[in-house]
Order: sequence, then structure tokens, then C-alpha cells
Amino acid sequence: MATIEGSDIKKVVVACDAGMGSSVLLTTQLKKSLSPYGVTVEHSPVDRIPDDADLVLCHSGLVDRARHRVDDTVVVAFQMFLGDPAFTRVEAAIRDGGTLAD
Repeated sequence: MATIEGSDIKKVVVACDAGMGSSVLLTTQLKKSLSPYGVTVEHSPVDRIPDDADLVLCHSGLVDRARHRVDDTVVVAFQMFLGDPAFTRVEAAIRDGGTLAD
């Protein structure tokens, strides 16, 4: 099980597969909410997640593929593209210095 301290997160990658645009909207939202903490947010296809990602966010249906691609990186799953508690948990860990695990 991979873990990371919120204070160590500098790059978050939102990984997708379907190309429906929801993950791009999520990326934009997270850029706004995480930029005050010095965190960059990028969008990537799940099979091409960059190796320098500190944290990966992806829909629960893509978790296994994401973990296979970046096996030593924390992958946080979510169910809803907007308002999912996972996003609140990630922001709180970054802001308050908590630990995230997959």
C-alpha cells in the first residue's frame, strides 16, 4: 500500500479513459482549489500517467489500470466527478498535512 504526506504532494494527475470531458472539468476545478498550496494539477489518459505524479485521482472503475501504470504512487478513487468526498479528503491532507493512502 502506497502512502504520501499531503505536504509532499506537488503534482496531482487526474487520469481518465472515456474522453467525455468530465475529467477535464474536474482538473480545472482542482487547479483552482489546490494552486494556493503550490500544487499543480494535470490531466492524463490512464495508460499514460506521467512517472512524476505524486498523487493520481481516477474514477473507481480505472483504479486497477492506474495502479498498474504507477505502482508506487498513491491512487485515490472517486465515484462522482463533482463533489466527491475524495476531493475534500485530498485538499484537507494537502492543506493540513495529513496522510493519504490507496
